[in-house]
Amino acid sequence: MKTISLKFIAAIIAVVTSYGTVSAQSAGHDSRDTRLGIGLSLGIPTHDAYNFAVGGDLRLQKDFYSNVSGLLSLGYTNFSLKGEDAGSAGFVPLKAGLKVFPMERFYISGEVGAGFGTKENQKTAFVWAPGIGLGFNNGLDLGLRYEEFRNQGNGLGQVALRIAYGFNLSK
Repeated sequence: MKTISLKFIAAIIAVVTSYGTVSAQSAGHDSRDTRLGIGLSLGIPTHDAYNFAVGGDLRLQKDFYSNVSGLLSLGYTNFSLKGEDAGSAGFVPLKAGLKVFPMERFYISGEVGAGFGTKENQKTAFVWAPGIGLGFNNGLDLGLRYEEFRNQGNGLGQVALRIAYGFNLSK
């Protein structure tokens, strides 16, 4: 888990330094657009019992200002178990959050919500997901996040790469 945390921090530093110049927001032009994004996530679980995680989501993004947006997302995440008796743990996360653009294209996001277990023995978990990413004007969104499903003191997390395309519903 320490190795994954160090990789996550290194990725944050690499992205921030590659976009190190702060860009000015256009004065008096705040976006009020609404977008619908469709994304695919590939993750590395932080728990040793799991091989990988894969998921998909629909994300509604509403711009409040040119650099602040609200998020509402619904998806599915599957954690694949290691070993001969390979099984999986699945969740349907419903999250709400914010996306802030401190620089042009670069964003910091945070989401919280509930992850509904897909198996009989899985209970609903609290989900939290901080992340960073790049949003492009053509609709492409590349994000890196840590996401954890926490249930009664036990947590199942992942470091995930999200590749998405957003459709502008305001035009």
